[in-house]
Amino acid sequence: MKIFNKIILLFSIILATNFTFGQKIVTKSGQVKFLASNASALEEVSATNSSVSAVMDSKSGAVAIQALIKSFKFKIPLMEEHFNENYLESDKFPKATFSGKIANFDASKVNATKKSYDVEGDFSLHGVTKHIKFPAMISKENGKTLIVSTFGIKPEDYNIKIPSLIKQKITENSKIWVNFSF
Repeated sequence: MKIFNKIILLFSIILATNFTFGQKIVTKSGQVKFLASNASALEEVSATNSSVSAVMDSKSGAVAIQALIKSFKFKIPLMEEHFNENYLESDKFPKATFSGKIANFDASKVNATKKSYDVEGDFSLHGVTKHIKFPAMISKENGKTLIVSTFGIKPEDYNIKIPSLIKQKITENSKIWVNFSF
């Protein structure tokens, strides 16, 4: 009888574990874009990273995102080199991360109609972590959960030094776009 109880207990643990972990959805092809130049800049300071990893717990709304800095691609190779070597120091600080939660998230209510949610958590960039809050539009399409958002950050808040020579070309708030399909 003891062996039977152990088998039932083991089976229950396996089912509970699968149920718990079964709530997590993942993408490795999320996209993050940023624009850091102002209107007076001759060359647009912008880049796109299309290999951003993210995990979302569809039950609790918890979300974790990781972007490798060297995966941001610029139109101008020299700009990409300066971005990695001088500004973001990607050898020293190789990734940007976000860990937080989607407020009042209920996966059962996500459908084709885009609905706005507040997302709040800790964003780490260039060795600095700040608590941020931003809106996100969430919907469902072809069985996939879509999350799209736009928000701004200040490079100075993350100890990113902009030389005075080009400071007038860089906007005070860099605009960030995120697009995830889970």
